[in-house]
Amino acid sequence: MNSIDKSFVDKYKKNGFCHGIEIFSENETNNIRSEIEDLELKFKNGVSGQKLEQYFRVNGHIVIPLLANLSKSPKILDHVELLLGSNILVWSVELFIKEPGSSKIVSWHQDLTYWGMGETDGEVTAWIALSNVTIEAGCMRFIPGSHNKNILKHEDTFHKDNLLSRGQEIKGIREQDAVFAPLRPGEMSLHHGKCLHASGINNTNDRRIGVAIRYVKPDVKGTDNSHDFAMLVRGLDDKGGWYNFAGPRGLFNKKDLVIYNYVLNYQSKVLMAGANTNEGMYKTIK
Repeated sequence: MNSIDKSFVDKYKKNGFCHGIEIFSENETNNIRSEIEDLELKFKNGVSGQKLEQYFRVNGHIVIPLLANLSKSPKILDHVELLLGSNILVWSVELFIKEPGSSKIVSWHQDLTYWGMGETDGEVTAWIALSNVTIEAGCMRFIPGSHNKNILKHEDTFHKDNLLSRGQEIKGIREQDAVFAPLRPGEMSLHHGKCLHASGINNTNDRRIGVAIRYVKPDVKGTDNSHDFAMLVRGLDDKGGWYNFAGPRGLFNKKDLVIYNYVLNYQSKVLMAGANTNEGMYKTIK
């Protein structure tokens, strides 16, 4: 493990989040952003009958090598290892993009609510900024210490401007308790799956781009002892609680697209359980 400042660990354990961790240089960040925007141009008409946004927002690491490789970045994993231990899997990789002047938001929520993992401490989200994610650009804000509470009641909205899978939201959050977590390009935040967080609209002239990587320990299990899918990125999965896949063969490889659809259909049953509709990014593919 590379030499890193371990002071973030205490902040994470106390508050449920930490931010401002430098991961990528300016040049590296610009290159990653350019690759993403090149994909947007190349696949502006979609892939395999789906909009490119579908793959950017849900499990892109199964079919897009860039996203899989980002999740394997040694500096990210070195930080995650200090929180989860030496055996690490990736459950999902998502891009959150808010265009300039966009009305898109993320409402107050706890990540673990619909994931079928229960209230585990064995998951952490790494969120890496690929643009200047200021307060004006709609950075995340957190309620410190909320990871020590149980999962609260969420209400589904499926609102068109809400970037969450169900537009889920928690009512009655005291905004005055929130702490903003702006990130410069290439910086990372880490947050616990029960930590209350949200983000606002983008009031700037640049795109607000971030990649969220959900890491789990091998001993995290489904609440009904079911097996979900994950990609081993460090160490050993010695628990047998996950169906492991190796990552993409290439960009939108046909065999990987079959895996993608299989995983999506499986996960949609969990993430949409109890919803009155099956819309959005986790709509079943036939």
